[in-house]
Amino acid sequence: MAMTKGFAGIRAAILALTVGLILPVGGRAEEALIHSHGISTFGDLHYGPDFTHLDYVNPDALKGGEISVWTMGGFDSYNPYTLKGRAAALSSGVHETLLAGTADEIGAAYGLLAESLEYPESRDWVVFTLREGAKFSDGSAVTADDVLFSYEILRDKGLSSFRGVIVQMIASAEVIDARHIKFIFTPNYPRRDVIQAAGGLPIFSKAEYIATGRDLEDSSDTPFLGSGPYVFDSADSGRRVVWRRNPDYWGADLPINRGRNNFDKIRVEYFGDYQAAFEGFKAGAYTFRDEASSLIWATSYDFPALTKGWVIKDELPNGAIASGQAFAINLRRDRFQDIRVREALGLMFNFEWSNETLFYGLYTRTNSFWDNSELAATGTPGADELALLEPLAGQLPKGVLTDEVVIAPVSGQRQLDRNNLRKAAALLDEAGWPVGNDGIRRNERGETLRVEILNDSQTFDRVVNPYVENLRQLGLDAVHSRVDDAQYTNRQRSHDFDIITAQLGQEYIPGSGLQQYFGSGSVNDTFNAMGLADPAVDALISKVEGAKTRAEMTVAVHALDRVLRALKFWVPQWYKPSFTIAYYDMYEHPEKLPPYALGQLDFWWYNAEKAEKLKAAGAF
Repeated sequence: MAMTKGFAGIRAAILALTVGLILPVGGRAEEALIHSHGISTFGDLHYGPDFTHLDYVNPDALKGGEISVWTMGGFDSYNPYTLKGRAAALSSGVHETLLAGTADEIGAAYGLLAESLEYPESRDWVVFTLREGAKFSDGSAVTADDVLFSYEILRDKGLSSFRGVIVQMIASAEVIDARHIKFIFTPNYPRRDVIQAAGGLPIFSKAEYIATGRDLEDSSDTPFLGSGPYVFDSADSGRRVVWRRNPDYWGADLPINRGRNNFDKIRVEYFGDYQAAFEGFKAGAYTFRDEASSLIWATSYDFPALTKGWVIKDELPNGAIASGQAFAINLRRDRFQDIRVREALGLMFNFEWSNETLFYGLYTRTNSFWDNSELAATGTPGADELALLEPLAGQLPKGVLTDEVVIAPVSGQRQLDRNNLRKAAALLDEAGWPVGNDGIRRNERGETLRVEILNDSQTFDRVVNPYVENLRQLGLDAVHSRVDDAQYTNRQRSHDFDIITAQLGQEYIPGSGLQQYFGSGSVNDTFNAMGLADPAVDALISKVEGAKTRAEMTVAVHALDRVLRALKFWVPQWYKPSFTIAYYDMYEHPEKLPPYALGQLDFWWYNAEKAEKLKAAGAF
């Protein structure tokens, strides 16, 4: 990144006029300004200002064809920025951001809508220069007014946890001229990721938003106008949505976009359950499947389209942090406030038996919120971690300062592990939930220890039912409630559940998102599925956000991971460090994929000759 004293010509004059505006929030008049095509959280950018394309794409990939995928349930809205309604898949894809990340770097962001950015070493503020020629899909220009409007509408009407983060982070934003906007960051807020966060806000068309009378807090039956490479094409009563590539997309020739956005159409088919979706794939109703069912992967890929060579079945490496999939325990329920109750629940899920009997040994047990990365805590805390943890000693769960990091309980080969059953029974006895003559545990008020596991997936029944049986053996009033996807969504959003399956995995450079998943301020949001509100966790989140070097951040994440795991608000499930995929043999991808993304909708492409052969053979 080049060091300068300002933009050339008129830009230098504009910045000279605005320098005084930043001094009250910590800016220093003598600070050199950094003028760059991108920004990295730690260290240098991999791609220089003259890069021609990303390393992992095929810059000569052909454009054309359609890729189709599936998802569960249905949709009744095109607004993905509200809890009202169910937004159609990929609804947010029409919107671009000022900066965009890559799939082969961690913490790096490059100009997308922004041509460049300028900021002081303190990162107290940033000025983004919009690209000349950036346009929404209706041909209108993307201006700094649109950026300011987007920031303000997200700040005022976005999801509550998101609003909270924006207010903490950004003090103000101001338009300099049509192509330049300045963000000023809140005094004393950690500076590490603030520029990337501001540059990552989706950009709406102010004119379209006002003309259509939109309300970001309400569902919408009209897709947004965006500047991205895809626009809305068609939909079928919540059962299908199609997005088409905009032939007039303004950014098609940008270096960051070469070899990407290759399909003419992206179609998403909706199915009521997992098995129905698999049957649809076998019949050619859609053409690309990321297989999540170990049972199906191990036993059902013997259908005619595969045996005839029409479908490719493949495993590709996945270097991304694990999803953190787990049963999340709702701490908003009084009966789950006692950590002994939560620990007992964790003891009764037998992963080892499930993996061997149900999953064909394909999975690895989840233990950390940063599994499959160096950020997962291990062993006992070292001196650096203790420096962060010891001031919080009075607020920490027992053993955090001295014991090995918590790992998920290990069970035997039988579904009901008797040793873990005895441990769980002792914990519940201590917690005031003794077993009655009828074998059911009750507290001193005569209330049963009821545990309802909420589930909207038929294929997950085989996982939940054995778990419920084990809980009943422990004396719990345990039930498995199968609901449709709409009921599930409504109950999740209203926190009307005991246990649900959640994805709690985090980022390589965790920042403000930690507040949304684990912060006290997000206890009423859906991201914080457990309803966690813990002062020690809040304090450690601040340490992670404020880390100035990768080493500092790693230590802080280890400490946070250690405490989160010790709170036992989850029953970790599993992850798979590979992509198990199947697709009709008309798609191609770069020989070497990036470490952090599969990219099937991004940088794969369509082979028309292969597609014609499949059609001629009757594959579709």
